[in-house]
Amino acid sequence: MKKSILTVALSVLLSMLAAYGVLKAANVEGSDKMSTPSTNEVTKTVNLAQSDYPDLTYAAEAAVEAVVYVEVTATQQYQMDDPFFRFFFGESVPQSRQVQGSGSGVIIRPDGYIVTNNHVVANATKIQVTLNDNKTYEATVIGSDPATDVALIKIDAQGLPTLPFGDSDQLRLGEWVLAVGSPMGYQLRGTITAGIVSAKGRQMAHDPRENNTLQIESFIQTDAAVNPGNSGGALVNKTGELVGINTAIVSQTGSYSGYSFAVPANIVKKVVGDLIDFGSVKRAVLGIQMVDLGEALAKILKYDSVDDMLKKMKLSSTDGVYIDEVVKGGAADKAGVQKGDVLVAVDGQKVKNGSAVQVKVNSYHPGDKAQLTVIRDGKEKAIEVTLQGSSTENGTVVGDGEIAFYGTTLKEAPKDLLEKFGLKNGVQVTSVGNGKMLEAGASEGLIITYVNDQPVSKPQDVVDIAKAAKRSVYIEGVTANGRKAFFGFGKE
Repeated sequence: MKKSILTVALSVLLSMLAAYGVLKAANVEGSDKMSTPSTNEVTKTVNLAQSDYPDLTYAAEAAVEAVVYVEVTATQQYQMDDPFFRFFFGESVPQSRQVQGSGSGVIIRPDGYIVTNNHVVANATKIQVTLNDNKTYEATVIGSDPATDVALIKIDAQGLPTLPFGDSDQLRLGEWVLAVGSPMGYQLRGTITAGIVSAKGRQMAHDPRENNTLQIESFIQTDAAVNPGNSGGALVNKTGELVGINTAIVSQTGSYSGYSFAVPANIVKKVVGDLIDFGSVKRAVLGIQMVDLGEALAKILKYDSVDDMLKKMKLSSTDGVYIDEVVKGGAADKAGVQKGDVLVAVDGQKVKNGSAVQVKVNSYHPGDKAQLTVIRDGKEKAIEVTLQGSSTENGTVVGDGEIAFYGTTLKEAPKDLLEKFGLKNGVQVTSVGNGKMLEAGASEGLIITYVNDQPVSKPQDVVDIAKAAKRSVYIEGVTANGRKAFFGFGKE
């Protein structure tokens, strides 16, 4: 009996040893599949996941050095509703008061030029700029452009860190960008947030017939967090280039709700370049009113639908703009553009909507030439146009050889016209708008021969002599019907 028990126990022990051996062998053979991953293998997996995200540290560290805090004291107008004044004068009395505001700015040149928003420094009586190193400077406004909400200010400093301009046209949807600024004021200055490019060419809501107004909007939309105080700050790509100036948010609360907008760097660069070089923006215009090819236009033109409109207008897509009106005497009118043409490209670059047209034309200066591609009666037509200027500032180029002068446009008088009136020199008035020249008695076709007793042969002669005059400008010339003309006006 004992022997039998020992035999059984020995058999069980041998079976257990055999099973252990089999399991051990199985573990060795399948160790790659069954073993717990090592620490190195876990780290490797995490690092692979992290590589899906861009490294934004360089861009962030470079940008924060060139973004400044802007504190503004401005004059605000308001109506004082005082019963005393209403009793005696029948109306409230306009008053003014000093208010405080703040925003951000971006250093674009080491000698102290800083770009910000026009709405940040509008009506400013004092501007104070604080750099990232806590140094503070008084700033002056070099110029501003309400049409793009861009302003240029300057501080007296040298060797400052800057952000280089990038090409905002090359931004892609989904590309990572950083917003850098001072949300909510001084305590949060130098704040960096990240997001992606959500959309390009965004416009705020406008009447479809108002795309020609002097309001250049082609915003970069991002989901980088932007709040009050970020205005004028930098939108930066992952290589550390300035691709936009943060300008606005869409929110029902006044704080960030997921939608922020920036003026593209290509627009900003042109505007500040003009402000530095000329002191004002030399903006070119086509002289058209345009409407996007969409539902609104179909209703205006009384088509049944957009598809019906495209079919009857012989168009293949809604890319382009319908020219609703051509301004008489404008650049488009002089080039032969007609109401009803559909503009689809400018200098070979396709334009999808009115915003794209504005941005493209805004990149030119008055007097530049551009080739328009229009569709007329279903056929493409190329039209060369000489762009005019929108500014009435004296000396502004408003056409081919024409410049603005106190509400009029001037050009060198044709030789045959000078011979007709027996004149040796003269400058012709090609159009008369509201201004001091009209009030003084100028008429279209007038040939100006003398300004303040000095002979003139070119439009710039007229501008230069008038500019040098201390108080008054006296004009002598011959009208379009050959009569002598004498008149003058005060400069103030």
